[in-house]
Amino acid sequence: MKIRFDEMEEQEFMNFKGGKKSFHAKMFTDENNKIMHGRLEPGAAIGLHTHDTNSEIVFIVKGNGSVLYDDGVEQLQAGDCHYCPKGHRHSLQNTSDADLEFLAVVPEHP
Repeated sequence: MKIRFDEMEEQEFMNFKGGKKSFHAKMFTDENNKIMHGRLEPGAAIGLHTHDTNSEIVFIVKGNGSVLYDDGVEQLQAGDCHYCPKGHRHSLQNTSDADLEFLAVVPEHP
């Protein structure tokens, strides 16, 4: 199945999960997965949240950012991948002066 993000309309989520500014995303969802191309403008953040029923894989495509992961901080740049297993918590913040772009996959775990 081919997913064409370039043909999807971008959605804007203000203060997503208690974060800062706007999170922009083009998303494919079904009953098992959420697959998205996301964008955070400079200074924007997705708030700290726990993955109770799913996990998340985030691949940085462009820019720099940081992840609060459980009780630590990870610095990310283009080409890095962050994994948040089920039962753990994280957030993502754009720490640069340019947009932070990423691909994320959120599979549900029955």
